[in-house]
Amino acid sequence: MNFKQKMTLALAGIALAATQFATAQTLLNASYDVSREFYKEYNPAFLTHYKKTTGKDVKVDQSHGGSSAQARAVNDGLDADVVTMNTTTDVEFLAKSGIVAKDWAQRFPNNAAPTTSTMLFLVRNGNPKGIKDWPDLIKPGVSVIVVNPKTGGNGRMAYLAAWGYVRKTGGTDAQAAEFVTKLYKNVPVLAKGGRDATAIFLQRNIGDVLITFESEVVSVNREFGAGKVDAIHPSVSIITENPVAVVERTTAKKGSGDLARAYLNYLYSEEAQEIAAKHGIRPHSKAVLAKYASTFKPLQLFNVSEYFGSLSEAQKVHFNDGGQFDKIYTVK
Repeated sequence: MNFKQKMTLALAGIALAATQFATAQTLLNASYDVSREFYKEYNPAFLTHYKKTTGKDVKVDQSHGGSSAQARAVNDGLDADVVTMNTTTDVEFLAKSGIVAKDWAQRFPNNAAPTTSTMLFLVRNGNPKGIKDWPDLIKPGVSVIVVNPKTGGNGRMAYLAAWGYVRKTGGTDAQAAEFVTKLYKNVPVLAKGGRDATAIFLQRNIGDVLITFESEVVSVNREFGAGKVDAIHPSVSIITENPVAVVERTTAKKGSGDLARAYLNYLYSEEAQEIAAKHGIRPHSKAVLAKYASTFKPLQLFNVSEYFGSLSEAQKVHFNDGGQFDKIYTVK
């Protein structure tokens, strides 16, 4: 083989490698605000696992925002391969349009929720307002920061947790409505999503207490430094599932179904469950949960089904236009 032939082969090899690199599969995960730090650590772990098991290099991109806003973006054409949300209603919304499978909740274990969380209070260091439990949030002079339940699952879960607290402690729905009305009178501004709520509370220095996911405690300490906030565990809170689904519309178009399923399945691995626990997201793995017992303090938790039937029913009654939330809150 002469020099010219060798050069031709070499250039062909370079061109082939470049083509393979350019066409390497890319996966887009549309997720909720507070999951950013978790996926920053999870994605490299998954890529290593996928390379080891398949020999293939892939790229994972992230899109974050309020969960309902993300669901609407996917519905309107965002080509996410998977959605990883913080309330089932956002996935059900996509299922109704045929964008994810109708039986999405049966496609993965634990109703397609690899992790859960709950709602806690973050207060300023030293807890100057003496916040201990839900009734403290309706006191005069207490300013509460919370996500708009019409734009984010974080906000819906905060609302339902407050309502459920009244029911769990013996109150009626009428008393719960009165309590939640008083709480939202203490809300100066509604945040768009979980990260926006944290920015309002810590960067704009608005509010005395932030109602948010348990996982945000870890994120705040990492981003703003330990000692800025104290975490308050109320006597009662809600179990929030973090559901996942393959976006069938996108994967059918891109041929990325196997990659999408592998990405979501790996969330159930012990490695991924441990990464979740490190970020304050409650793992299903009993071994990992026991290892992080100091992070996940025992709470009296209730399921959505106890007082609301399902999240879909709660959506219709409380959060759809003209629902209970619209009756108690006027945008300021």
